[in-house]
Amino acid sequence: MAAADADAHPTHAVTDDARRDLLDWDPNDPERWDPRVAWSTLWVTTFNLVLAFVVWYLPGALVPTLGTVTGWDLTEGQSYWLLAMPGLSGGLLRIVWMTLPPLLGTRRMMTLSALLMIIPLVGWTWVVMLPSQPSYAMLVALALAAGIGGGAFSGYMPSTSYFFPKSKQGTALGLQAGIGNFGVSVVQLVVPWAIGFGMLGMAGQLARPEGEEPTQVWLQNPGLIFLPFAVVAVVLSWTTLRSIPVKANVRQQFDIFSTKHTWLMTAEYALTFGIFSGLAGTFGMLLKAQFGPGHLRLVFLGALVGSLARICWGPLCDHFGGGVWTVVSGVGVALSSGLVLYGQLAVPADGAPSLTIFMTGMICIFFFSGIGNAATFKQMPMIFPARQAGGVIGWTAAIAAFGPFVFSMLFNYMSRTVVFSGIIVYALACAAIAWYYYARPGAEAKS
Repeated sequence: MAAADADAHPTHAVTDDARRDLLDWDPNDPERWDPRVAWSTLWVTTFNLVLAFVVWYLPGALVPTLGTVTGWDLTEGQSYWLLAMPGLSGGLLRIVWMTLPPLLGTRRMMTLSALLMIIPLVGWTWVVMLPSQPSYAMLVALALAAGIGGGAFSGYMPSTSYFFPKSKQGTALGLQAGIGNFGVSVVQLVVPWAIGFGMLGMAGQLARPEGEEPTQVWLQNPGLIFLPFAVVAVVLSWTTLRSIPVKANVRQQFDIFSTKHTWLMTAEYALTFGIFSGLAGTFGMLLKAQFGPGHLRLVFLGALVGSLARICWGPLCDHFGGGVWTVVSGVGVALSSGLVLYGQLAVPADGAPSLTIFMTGMICIFFFSGIGNAATFKQMPMIFPARQAGGVIGWTAAIAAFGPFVFSMLFNYMSRTVVFSGIIVYALACAAIAWYYYARPGAEAKS
């Protein structure tokens, strides 16, 4: 829409109050939709979402290294519990954040979220600079605080769905969530690099990886690197974003639980993003425990592949529908988990597991979960009315955010064979549900 046309439409006028609401906005009506506003909102909120995933997975990137630092003494069980805490708080906070878009509006919600994410960044930067290990309770508290980044997702995605017509929501939400998921790869890639050099004249600590000479590490660097981006996120959110007056109180928003499709889509999204988030959060510990800390540099590949798949499949879901790709995702996750399981069972009694088989199976799981993430986000706006779709997106994301907590507990108390066998069964069940209700000819809610 040309600038003159946009100015001529009073529907895009902004109120004088602090929320700067867009009046009479309807993305499904070309005369009441401004694509410039929609896409600029998408890019600002996506920048914030990348930062949110960085904050959420920062403990997961630091904890495997903390156990090797002189003065720190973390058992494998304690490490898994620390990895679980961001998933626990992230899931709980997503239930809160899913209610915020209609209550606060996009601008206020995004600004508040960006401000809160500064807390865990500062906390983790400070705690790793202490000369000796602080209390385990303090580490748990900071790991829980990192869940703020995970919780924000359930406000960001529903808010974005208000800005785009249904025909473009697969692409828009796929781009936002896929690029946002890159935050996992970013933090997993940056942390091993950033801790390897001194910055601002600050002292480092000695790490003692198994079988290697002690090396100096600067664990405070990642937090220092990401803090300026958090400040930029606050400024961008407050100065550039607008809100759409989609208003509903908490009680009205909970009407989504009266339809079975809310629960079916919760199961589907728990398969896709629950597995993505859960395995991304535990990937480092899995590699370290089975193949040694020298392979931690490979951790970022899983989230990278899953994020790319989510971005690439958004347009394909707009073209072919989301239901069929959710079926593909379920079958693909099951087959990929079977490959990982084969790698665990085929180890000879006097031999070592195959890193190649393990990495191939894991990368394939991330790839197919990324396809499923794109597909389910296309499905929900097609199945539900606009306001309910936002609520369902927030709710399903909240449940799936428990993935890091669930998988940390599973790997802490169960064998890998049992865990990956369970994934196979669940993935095939979800594929069958998606085919019956959403993909087959004559499906009840074909999407």
